[in-house]
Amino acid sequence: MQQLLETITTDTAIRQASESFRADSRQSLIYGVTGSQKSVVAAAGIMLTKRPTIIITATNDNVEQWRSDLTSLLPDRTILDLPAADLVTFTAAAKSLELSAQRMNALGRLARGEPVIVLAAADGASQKVLPKQEFMNSQISLAVNNTISRNEFLETLVRIGYERVDQVDAKGQFSVRGGIIDVFPANSDLPMRVDLFGDDIDSLRQFDPDTQRSVTNVEQVDILPAAEPEHSGSQAVFLSYLPTAANIVFDEPARIRETLGKFIKENPDLKKKIYGWQDIVTAAYRVNIIYLSLLLQKTPYADPTEVVSITAKGVAPFHRQLELLADELTSLHNRRYSTVIFMTNRERAVNLQQNLVQQGVAATVTDQLTAVIPGTTVVTAGVIGGGFEFPHAKVAIFTEKDIFGRQKKRLRQRVAKEQQITYFRDLKPGDYVVHITHGIGKYMGIETLEISGIHKDYLHIRYAGTDKLFVPTDQLQLLQKYIGAEGEAPRLHKMGGTEWVKAKTKAKSAVADLAKELIALYAKRQVTPGFAFDPDTTWQGDFEEAFPYEETPDQTTAIQEVKADMEQPRPMDRLLCGDVGFGKTEVAIRAAFKAVMNGKQVAVLVPTTVLAQQHYQTFSSRFASFGPTVDVISRFRSAKEQKITLAKAETGQCDVLIGTHRLLNQDVKFKDLGLLIVDEEQRFGVAQKEKLKRWKANIDVLTLSATPIPRTLHMSLVGARDMSIIETPPEDRFPVQTYVVEYSEDIIRDAIKREMKRGGQVYFVYNRVQSISSAAERLREMLPDARIGVAHGQMPDELLERVMLDFYEGHYDILVCTSLIENGLDVANANTMIVYDADRFGLSQLYQMRGRVGRSYRMAFSYFTYRRDKVLTEVAEKRLHAIKEFTELGAGFKIAMRDLEIRGAGNLLGAQQHGHIVSVGFEMYCRLLDEAIHEQNTGESYVPPPEPVLEFSIDAYLSGDYIDDAMQKVEVYQRIIAVRTEKQLSELTDELVDRFGEPSEPVRNLLAVARIKNFARQLGIHAILEKADTIEIQFRDKPNIDGRKVMEIQALYAGRIAVLPGPPSILRLKKTKLSLPVLTWVTKILSALAAGAGQHNLSS
Repeated sequence: MQQLLETITTDTAIRQASESFRADSRQSLIYGVTGSQKSVVAAAGIMLTKRPTIIITATNDNVEQWRSDLTSLLPDRTILDLPAADLVTFTAAAKSLELSAQRMNALGRLARGEPVIVLAAADGASQKVLPKQEFMNSQISLAVNNTISRNEFLETLVRIGYERVDQVDAKGQFSVRGGIIDVFPANSDLPMRVDLFGDDIDSLRQFDPDTQRSVTNVEQVDILPAAEPEHSGSQAVFLSYLPTAANIVFDEPARIRETLGKFIKENPDLKKKIYGWQDIVTAAYRVNIIYLSLLLQKTPYADPTEVVSITAKGVAPFHRQLELLADELTSLHNRRYSTVIFMTNRERAVNLQQNLVQQGVAATVTDQLTAVIPGTTVVTAGVIGGGFEFPHAKVAIFTEKDIFGRQKKRLRQRVAKEQQITYFRDLKPGDYVVHITHGIGKYMGIETLEISGIHKDYLHIRYAGTDKLFVPTDQLQLLQKYIGAEGEAPRLHKMGGTEWVKAKTKAKSAVADLAKELIALYAKRQVTPGFAFDPDTTWQGDFEEAFPYEETPDQTTAIQEVKADMEQPRPMDRLLCGDVGFGKTEVAIRAAFKAVMNGKQVAVLVPTTVLAQQHYQTFSSRFASFGPTVDVISRFRSAKEQKITLAKAETGQCDVLIGTHRLLNQDVKFKDLGLLIVDEEQRFGVAQKEKLKRWKANIDVLTLSATPIPRTLHMSLVGARDMSIIETPPEDRFPVQTYVVEYSEDIIRDAIKREMKRGGQVYFVYNRVQSISSAAERLREMLPDARIGVAHGQMPDELLERVMLDFYEGHYDILVCTSLIENGLDVANANTMIVYDADRFGLSQLYQMRGRVGRSYRMAFSYFTYRRDKVLTEVAEKRLHAIKEFTELGAGFKIAMRDLEIRGAGNLLGAQQHGHIVSVGFEMYCRLLDEAIHEQNTGESYVPPPEPVLEFSIDAYLSGDYIDDAMQKVEVYQRIIAVRTEKQLSELTDELVDRFGEPSEPVRNLLAVARIKNFARQLGIHAILEKADTIEIQFRDKPNIDGRKVMEIQALYAGRIAVLPGPPSILRLKKTKLSLPVLTWVTKILSALAAGAGQHNLSS
């Protein structure tokens, strides 16, 4: 890029403009440029210096444009956002910290004088901040070998906005385990592990929040405040954090001034918290200022001493006509212009370059844009907003948008939060568990018991009546967390009772029937003839290119899987699962387009009229310039309109027909139906599903589901159901700013007013049908100007759909509704949600409802409210606590996901199976399903591999001084049980040292026992038992052992080892006068036996 930026400075005006970035506290006005022309001129100037640069622009859209351009033009520079913090006048029990952490990071790096580029919209730039010195004083600096007071350090963390948790997985959290303190600084991408030896810092390590393992050692770290600390009263403009050698760019100063004025006028109550245009500009006087503007105009308080006029021209669009482009490029080359074309990725750059060469244009492709050649076109991968020409520099730049009329938005991908909870880290005292032989009980906690002088940890489980069970931690695999219907407590079983056996037997036979049915259906479909669609055409390619976003990796995989199925000569029946807003509809649209290109018709079946309407709009807008005709049949269409539509479908004049179950009626006939897309199948009734089955006989079917399906279940169903899963969330530009607050009419009024002022809409979720009208009435009194609609499940369907559609089309400002919106519509303009009595909802409901806002480029807010002084039930209290965690999508998010997954499982497998899931718990159900499918496929009943029994008279447990937290203990015990190889064991040992410090002796013993158990499994050992003077190793019937190796070892330890032929064969070890610890000696012998392991008889 450097080459391009240097080339444009051959224009003397642009050189003068870029030189103004090196000036010392001067004011320069550069005019004549707009859009990406500004970005290129600014990039040429920024490239010349290593100064911090702030770019202030009017709106967030402009910020996005600048970021996109500068990321391509200055790939080596760090670009940060200074988002507007949410200015609230109330105190919240919890709120999300993400925006505040971004602000603190940007301010901290400016204060340190780092050469970063900070982008700020007017609202973010105008907010008052702490004076620089106070801000610097409130940060914590740590370095290896320094001495700190542990208690003071922890107190300071709390003071500067950090929250103490059990395990750190989000910014703004810290946790303490003895001398190890984990903290996730607001200014860091990874959390930090501070290892103290007394009060000395022994080491500082960054670690991965998912695995909790250290990644790299660092020598020094600065921890910035996670939220703005309490201040002395004086405040400052954020520009005061800059060193004197710095640049401030005001992009269209007149628009910034106008935006700020409007903002202050609309929000007079925030006047004390923000600065106006005059304050901001005058604060900038001490550094170097550049004003960028299209027109030469005077802005108050801006007093430029240098004015530079740049000549630039926009480029005309080519509307996909490559001949026109080739003519334009040839004409420019004849005038010795250097031309550059930006395409969104390398593959497309190569295609375009080949096309141009065929048209006789001199063109080359490059990755880094290292050279710009007069008379030649260079095609490269990158995204800038739009093309232009600098005539004096003889440079012309074109973008994919200029040529093809669009360009994909490069999304900042959000990393998929791992939804699998591999170990039940969230097993808390009071949770329900399922024991494989005793059924459902309540987990009361971990207890260390001393039995004949030996300490061991046990999980205390309470059953019905006074029954208690103490499960040794090495038998944890017999326990699973009970996961059933949310909010319902299961009945505890009686130990030794018949209830559990009955429930398990019932579930087992239901699962066996299900497995049989699924596998039979699958086999039948494999042999039924269907229509094989042709491979993709160029039209398909063009159509997919028109999708305005970059596909997520999961989306791409799903699209490939669906197309591969369609091209097979058997009917497709694929299920596509993915959360709300993860891009399932686009996959369906591409499948529909492929079918239409093959001359087939497509039917799209949806559960509600409102969804039919929404799909109709989505499909129509995507197909707009490509020809296929789309129509919709629903009760919002008159009888006459419906008749015309049906006639079109029958004669083949309608390619895609969208509708509710009205589509399943006898009078709906297609000329040549090739693909059926079913959205949310679980929401259709039984009768409708039967009709569907008849339809499905030999056409391709794609079913979409928004409730995520658990991966465990997905794995169980491989070979019984074709499934694609979209787990990567799309980019979320702004996280949903979430508050947990006590209900107050003032807060609600302000929240709604704020949303209405920016032209948005509000969901007010009130889950009691009896009094929902009076709640709406109360809102009308509070907000007389607001247009309020009411929607709940007991309204007649037609009325409900009319209200929902009116809200969708913007006729209401506020929709007062029950939780039915969790299955609702995408209303891009609704970006505030208020939930009344949030403690009465399930977490998964809250999660799905919250997913209804924040679906556009706007900042979204959700307020989970609870009533003052209301006595909360234990469940509600737990839930509110989880909601607080869940403001950051941390552990609470995972629990909600788990809950949703169970619903997904119930949806996928049908209501009757859902009952069994509830009766035996989800994990147990999956285990039974696995076994049933294994039996169906192999014809053999499933026998679990036997586990060796180990008994040593030694303390082998996780002592309380090593790991204090019960949840973490359970997690580590789970990990130890799962160990199967030496490599896994050494990794686990490293992890324990990393997370909890050097293991104590009982912990070292525990790891040694795990190693011995591994050898025992490998060698076919039934039991290892420590007696008074001996250790007995008992083998199974067919041990995996070499008899000669046994003889060698016997000879080596003459008099210490005896072989007793069986059955069972026994190796007896004498332990009197032993110089080694018992565990070390047993490990040594088993390791020697394993070295020669082979299938031999012991007596040989």
